[in-house]
Amino acid sequence: MSRRKHFSLLVVRGDGARVLRVNFPKRFILFGIAGLVVSSTVVGVLVADWLQLRRLTRDARPYTAQIAEQRGELDRVHQKIGEMRREVSAWREIHARLFDTFGPDTKPGTRDKGIGGPASPVDRAPARLSPQDEINRLADSIMEESQNLKALDGLMARVGKMLAVLPSRWPVRGPVNSEFGTRLSPWTKTPEFHAGMDIRAERGTRVHAPAAGTVSHAGPHAEYGLTVIVDHGNDLRTIYGHLSKITVQAGQRVDRGVELGLTGNTGRSSGPHLHYEILVKGRPVNPRGYLWD
Repeated sequence: MSRRKHFSLLVVRGDGARVLRVNFPKRFILFGIAGLVVSSTVVGVLVADWLQLRRLTRDARPYTAQIAEQRGELDRVHQKIGEMRREVSAWREIHARLFDTFGPDTKPGTRDKGIGGPASPVDRAPARLSPQDEINRLADSIMEESQNLKALDGLMARVGKMLAVLPSRWPVRGPVNSEFGTRLSPWTKTPEFHAGMDIRAERGTRVHAPAAGTVSHAGPHAEYGLTVIVDHGNDLRTIYGHLSKITVQAGQRVDRGVELGLTGNTGRSSGPHLHYEILVKGRPVNPRGYLWD
């Protein structure tokens, strides 16, 4: 009975003589077979997983290159967005300088904005935004600057109209014999105030209006001889003295560049030239402050 619970391993020689006999418990053989089955199963599973992993790795190689390419593309997008944001910031600075030149009320969106405080903690570096968030923020900035450009365009139109009435052009071209301000009188050699500029020009040189206006005087003057006075509006007038000929008449509307007369030596003058004078609210100012054309 006990022998049935064992298995025997018999080793014999070639002549049939028994050399060795080993008895194994039956349960030992069963455990061995079970262990072999389990080991074979585990090895099979591991081999299958390794083969699948190898296949996935082989299939993922093209995607790895594609991911690297897309990462590089994202970096280029971030770089380009950064450049565009810097460009928009430069626009904003230019717009701010232009608006500040004409006062705070000319800048759009600056009223009733009494708020303050940082948008985020100042001691914490901002997290990097996604490309879509960066693009959205950039679009908002561009929209804001677009509105500023429209406001600036309207402002420049108004400024253009203002500049159009300013006497910014030289009435004649030539060297200045006598500047605005205190000088020695050519007759008494004592200090006197000179209310304008004496521009040297040969007799008969054409004198042109430096800005649009209405002729308020065209005729003789006690000091300046034949004289033209143009009213440009906004309490601003210009005077052209010592003319040899007047080619406009009082009440005439003249545009910028229209001929007013010819230079000469009439009135109190020591030689051919044009006395050019600018009056603001009836007081003489230095014409140099207006001349840039």
